[in-house]
Amino acid sequence: MSQPLSSKPTTTIFGSVPPPYWTLLFLLFLCTLGFYSLHLPSTSAAFSNVRNALRFHKIYLSFATNSTVSAYLRALTLHPHLAGTQPALQTARYVQSHFAHLGLRAHTVEYRALLSYPLHASLSAHFSDGSARELPLVEPGGAGAEVVRPYHAYSPSGAVEGAQAVYVNMGREEDYLALRRAGVDVKGCVAVVRRGEESRGGVVVRAAREGAVAVLMYTEGERASGVERGTVMKGLGDPLTPGWGGVEGGEALNLEDSQIFDRFPKIPSMPISPEVAYSILRSLEGPQMPHHWWSDALGPKPVGVGPGPTVLNFTYQGEKKMATIHNVFAVIRGSEEPDRFVLLGNHRDAWTYGAVDPNSGTAVLLDIARRYALMIRQGWQPRRTIVLCSWDAEEFGMIGSTEWVEQNLLNLGSKVVAYLNVDCAVQGPGFFAGATPQLDNLLIEVAKKVKDPESVGMTIYDNWMITNKVINIQRLSGVDSDFAPFLQHAGVPSVDLYYGIDFPVYHTAFDSYNWMTNYGDPLFQRHVAVVGVWGLLALHLADDTILPFNYVSYAEQLRNYTNLLHTLVKGNVSLDPITASIQEFASAAEEAEEEAMKLREEERNSEFLVLKKRTLNDRLMLAERSFLDADGLQGRPWFKHLVYGPPGDSESKLEFFPGIADAISASTRMKRKEGEAAIQHEIWRVARAIGRASSALRGGIFTEKWS
Repeated sequence: MSQPLSSKPTTTIFGSVPPPYWTLLFLLFLCTLGFYSLHLPSTSAAFSNVRNALRFHKIYLSFATNSTVSAYLRALTLHPHLAGTQPALQTARYVQSHFAHLGLRAHTVEYRALLSYPLHASLSAHFSDGSARELPLVEPGGAGAEVVRPYHAYSPSGAVEGAQAVYVNMGREEDYLALRRAGVDVKGCVAVVRRGEESRGGVVVRAAREGAVAVLMYTEGERASGVERGTVMKGLGDPLTPGWGGVEGGEALNLEDSQIFDRFPKIPSMPISPEVAYSILRSLEGPQMPHHWWSDALGPKPVGVGPGPTVLNFTYQGEKKMATIHNVFAVIRGSEEPDRFVLLGNHRDAWTYGAVDPNSGTAVLLDIARRYALMIRQGWQPRRTIVLCSWDAEEFGMIGSTEWVEQNLLNLGSKVVAYLNVDCAVQGPGFFAGATPQLDNLLIEVAKKVKDPESVGMTIYDNWMITNKVINIQRLSGVDSDFAPFLQHAGVPSVDLYYGIDFPVYHTAFDSYNWMTNYGDPLFQRHVAVVGVWGLLALHLADDTILPFNYVSYAEQLRNYTNLLHTLVKGNVSLDPITASIQEFASAAEEAEEEAMKLREEERNSEFLVLKKRTLNDRLMLAERSFLDADGLQGRPWFKHLVYGPPGDSESKLEFFPGIADAISASTRMKRKEGEAAIQHEIWRVARAIGRASSALRGGIFTEKWS
């Protein structure tokens, strides 16, 4: 258990608040407008800030130094810093000290959370020729005593004696179906799984449902004998405080509560190296591996899939215990709208050294802080407040960010302009971005201003277009990083940025500073590019008089989703409610964009005009919240967003409208009319959410347009 970093705070940056009631948001909005009608800032000061904004954006980009980012990363990765440990506390202190030494207002917020650690594990194999061998569960040559042994966080303890091994490919529903067709029964067996796109926890839960008694999971690729650690817990946040922040002395559920029990798998699991996996797979007999499994498997192909004749003895003992985690913040107060916040976030904790995941992003965040501090010394102050966020315990299930979002939900909903996330800033070559659609245009414009690290004389935008032919901005329906609680629970417009689609030392002991300097980004040019894009996005969102949101892009994206849905829904299911609501939303988006263009061109600085801009900005900011539904997704009420969120069926191909996706999956197990009714209900829920967004953009509570 780590020592407290600071005295226990009674509030967070935005203050501790009771659970939110979204119906109060509009009243809060009206109160805010009333306040600003009486307390408007100096129009001359506002004009001065607008005039200086572009100059400071250029100054920001001129402060690039590769060596500084490299030095930050070196300091961050001297030791492994798993959440809840003493080295993790030291890393938190390093980040807080950095912010403070720059003259920024630094905060630390602590939570008590249930984390999970390994105590003991063993694995032995008994082969058909009578030989037996202990199989290694550590990483040879890469893991010192200070590196946590490979394990799955929140796996239950357990022991399996004399169970036959069986290969289940990636452990999907279709894989078990193929095994059943081949006459293979996995009951009572240890399932050997090749890691795919599905969550670790989902794979283990399905294996238990099929009757397996344990899971051994390996990841293919050139991973220097590394073993991929990870969590198998279902859901986000501290499992003992579902829906509220886990503050000291606050409510916490009992570990035996059914809500908690259901979040953990029922059988033990363990990550293993590819070498260990292959030694088991090569010894299997039984039916041959289904032919369609061969195409995407990289390693040796087993002759048979089992069960057996190889028999495994497997033991895992772990502990779940309360630990203190630390979120660290730096706040740059806005000059004119200090109650509007732009958040930049990165998690700090790592399974091992974390040079890529996540501290390439942490180093970038520290350099953004350095550049902003230099700008402050030259007279810059943002129009809106900027908050730099360093999260803890993300690797266990986005715990640090989720607890903070849950504790501050009402204030986040009414005050946060956008959340900009970077997890692994640099994994390799190629720029990737994900965002909610109203931020697409801003992302593109910023990409045109930042030098490309791969090509001389080109911008990131130029290389993006050459590589992909089109600008492919991903959407944020997954629960891959800390944007999830902000968007999917709180409805905050969000962005996620990174270089490189994958890297071979993911969650292993080889994710080190040496790997980064030898392979990932030897000259730290990609790091500098992320500093440019991430920091400049925040400057536009904090400094532009009119928020750079374009909901016309959002409407077009919704139309595309509906067109795809037409190919999936059948029978007496109508998409007319969504089609009609999107048409109205597109009209409202165009009106808002036209109003924004006129206000941007307006040179007068009357108090009325300042208030008019403020009113439009609040409408643009609050429109994303309209896609939230108070009841959440069926069976998963924590996920509130009806456009972006993970589907309940991990094998669903839909990456949008998660409620509709769930209903389509569930309908296959219902009578036809019952299934159609369930899908139609979810279609109406989405249509109503889009209608709420139209009303938010127009600023009225009645059906007629706001004038």
